[in-house]
Amino acid sequence: MKKRILVAPLNWGLGHATRCIPIIQELIRSGHEPIIASDGVALTLLQKEFPGLSSIELPSYNVTYAKKGKNFKLKMIKDSPKLLKAIKAEKKATKFIVETHNIKGLISDNRLGVYSKKVPSAFITHQLNVLTGSTTWLSTKMHQKFIKKFDVCWVPDTEGVVNLSGKLGHTDTYEIPTKYIGPLSRFQNKHLEIENDVMVLLSGPEPQRTMLEEKLFSELKHFNGKVVFVKGVMEKEQTIQIHGNMTIYNFMTSNLLEKTINQSKLVLSRSGYTTVMDLAKLNKKALFIPTPGQFEQEYIAKRLTELELVSSCKQEDFTLSKLDTVDAFRGLNAFDDEVDFDELFGLFESE
Repeated sequence: MKKRILVAPLNWGLGHATRCIPIIQELIRSGHEPIIASDGVALTLLQKEFPGLSSIELPSYNVTYAKKGKNFKLKMIKDSPKLLKAIKAEKKATKFIVETHNIKGLISDNRLGVYSKKVPSAFITHQLNVLTGSTTWLSTKMHQKFIKKFDVCWVPDTEGVVNLSGKLGHTDTYEIPTKYIGPLSRFQNKHLEIENDVMVLLSGPEPQRTMLEEKLFSELKHFNGKVVFVKGVMEKEQTIQIHGNMTIYNFMTSNLLEKTINQSKLVLSRSGYTTVMDLAKLNKKALFIPTPGQFEQEYIAKRLTELELVSSCKQEDFTLSKLDTVDAFRGLNAFDDEVDFDELFGLFESE
């Protein structure tokens, strides 16, 4: 029986929205009717991917990063009253949507207020542990307090020792019903001929996205090879510019992005978890530049470098010479297991 399922990714970069794409596709395949709920660039991206679906704008978290990495945590603490206010408004909006749109289930990707006692609610996160340095215990406890309001937590990773998220997605004690659903990616590995020496994939909140863009532009214009540069700026129309050896896109939708990554020898990007899942699915070599001060991305980059999978460096340390380090690393590889969406969507059969 067809059911309306609200899918609500956090608007914090593009990762939360893009990893919801396979979920939305599978909901449609299963005969359900997904309704998209988000704000900002995340909402815009999903509206472009699924123009035939209904969408609703949720209250914005208005997250911005500090200009200096060392001030990242301080900025997050300063913004916490604003965040809590947004979560409260989001909770109120969700209650109204469930009542007025005949919603039979909720899937929230890190939106802490999108749950309901009236319909089954799933929460997607790869962070059972929220790293914030010396305050990790507190940020983790606060995060888990929110997740307990959901019926189940879906972790997009494998449960075993070989996994992508490390201690972020694996913990010894966890009271919340948790399912390891396997890595999520909207992409397929296609053996296409390599056309680009380097592909730049940018995303994430400002001002750090722009700061990295400017840094990479100034360095890569001296690179002796073909570069395709995706700025990760969601606008009404796609734009393409050519500057010397660089072809620059403001954004790409899924099909073009999948093709271009497959055709690229090396991907240069942030170490956001969704990017890691995508590049693993496509068996790609990468160089990661974590967002300064963002403990999660710094941890992922450091871990994958120590495992000799991916080269990484700090934003301020990037120069063209860093590209020479990539060949010493094995690159990312996909897991064989497929996400069992039919089992996951069984959550909504009880309604």
